[in-house]
Amino acid sequence: MTAIPATFALKVAPMLVRFGTPAVVAVSEELARMGVNRAVLLSTASQGRSARAFAAAVGPRVTDVFAGAVMHTPVALTAQAVAFVRGIGADGVVALGGGSTIGLGKAIALHTDLPQIAVPTTYAGSESTAVLGQTEGGRKTTITDPRVQPEVIVYDPALVAGLPVALTVTSGLNAIAHAAEALYARDHNPLTTALAAEGLRAMIDALPAVCAAPGDLAARARTQYGAFLCGLVLGQVGMSLHHKLCHVLGGSFGLPHSETHAVMLPHALGYNAAHVGDMLAPLQALVGAAGPGMQRFATGLGAPRSLQDLGMAQQDLDKAAEIALQSRYWNPRPLEYAAIRALLGRAWAGDDVQ
Repeated sequence: MTAIPATFALKVAPMLVRFGTPAVVAVSEELARMGVNRAVLLSTASQGRSARAFAAAVGPRVTDVFAGAVMHTPVALTAQAVAFVRGIGADGVVALGGGSTIGLGKAIALHTDLPQIAVPTTYAGSESTAVLGQTEGGRKTTITDPRVQPEVIVYDPALVAGLPVALTVTSGLNAIAHAAEALYARDHNPLTTALAAEGLRAMIDALPAVCAAPGDLAARARTQYGAFLCGLVLGQVGMSLHHKLCHVLGGSFGLPHSETHAVMLPHALGYNAAHVGDMLAPLQALVGAAGPGMQRFATGLGAPRSLQDLGMAQQDLDKAAEIALQSRYWNPRPLEYAAIRALLGRAWAGDDVQ
């Protein structure tokens, strides 16, 4: 029987989540329900053509496209996007894409409080949270504010059916990282643990099936379900070492977001595993010993294994360890420079987890 603590809290955001309805139909219906008549559709530059086609399919309530989202949501880019949105008199935002695009939608909402619809095309899961990560001056920071929580999330497996297998894997591992760290979060509770365990189960079960048959819509739908749960629990509890290191490596050294999560997660789990009792049991039931098991799972799916392969310079590892310790944050194992530097060294080289 699960022990229930005497007191705990769960934040429940006022959002509508739609699964399975074709995205253009769901977005059109939700814009009408919210009374939005001049929405701007966000995307990255590389997805600009498909974004314009999506906007046309939705209909006249989407009037403009801003195809400028980039990784890690630079503050300067947000200012440009906010000026664009205000300049056209937009009364709503639709973010079609992965974490970069959804992050930009959140940043715009922070400054304008416009209603948002998030239409994820990867598995990052950030659409489920009121957390915004942004970069300025070579540093990535996060803020939590209810204004950045999308009012509506639309999951359509057809939109991820064409996601390349390599990105499917790393994006899925990014989602898994949220749930894995949630298991031993300082403010975890029975409900967050249940969310994390179900999210892990869905993603770890479905990712191999998607890799084997990328167009399998049933498997894709299960990964979206898992990504939603992993993102939902991310918004409930504080994260620890893994997310901090990924913010440092991405925000200060420009490493790609999901690939960095894929490399770092096994090493961060290995660092903390001996200090969290049986809290990682739901993950261990799926992959075995948390750190080594996750590394075997990720490698078996073809995920990148080393920071070196992502473009990290070995001479920057000392600086990365220093930045990671500049602002203290909770972690179940004490944070020590020598141990963090050694972890980064193993991750850079692609060594086995210790």
